Amino acid sequence: MANILVVDDELGIRDLLSEILNDEGHTVDLAENAMQARAARQSHHYDLVLLDIWMPDTDGVSLLKEWATAGQLTMPVIMMSGHATIDTAVEATRIGAQSFLEKPITLQKLLKAVEQGLARSAAHDAKTAPRGAAGGAPGVPAVPGDALQGAAPAGIDVALDDGPQSHQDFDLDRPLREARDAFEKAYFEFHLVREGGSMTRVAEKTGLERTHLYRKLRQLGVELGRKRNG
Repeated sequence: MANILVVDDELGIRDLLSEILNDEGHTVDLAENAMQARAARQSHHYDLVLLDIWMPDTDGVSLLKEWATAGQLTMPVIMMSGHATIDTAVEATRIGAQSFLEKPITLQKLLKAVEQGLARSAAHDAKTAPRGAAGGAPGVPAVPGDALQGAAPAGIDVALDDGPQSHQDFDLDRPLREARDAFEKAYFEFHLVREGGSMTRVAEKTGLERTHLYRKLRQLGVELGRKRNG
């Protein structure tokens, strides 16, 4: 999935956005002011930035303009605010912001804006990336089949010829509830792997409402989200 930077001086907003985006399988870094955002931007590559407008040291529009002037606006930026005027939103868009989210931010609007921003980021990367090996898509390295199988959770085999297939070896000599929980955990882990950690797609595939899915995964002890390596 994607590397995303969330910049907001409100702890509650940072935690909420981080939890939602982590549940979607993204890697999320947090900054509470422009100084931390600058340091993060210099240290890491981000596919998307969620940037609050009103911050105590440097406001988000000024930071956006700073990145644009320095040629560092290489990723989509989504502006956020609960008090911004139409003029402010228009100015941010003119400078180079991808879109604007008004607080309080709803789950649906957040995920839609992030999806659109990442699509733009992917299109930009596809234009600038070198062509891959013969037979591969531009900029996409070939992945060995055994590497894909190694990504599947224990007890599940991924068949590359016909798409993901599951194979479970369960101990049936135990109480029904324990056996059922083991099956359900393997089932959801399998779909999380196949859908790249996207809770939205897993909810669609399994036919569960997202809130019910979150609750079910936590009940089964399925770990959500990803952490940056290194």
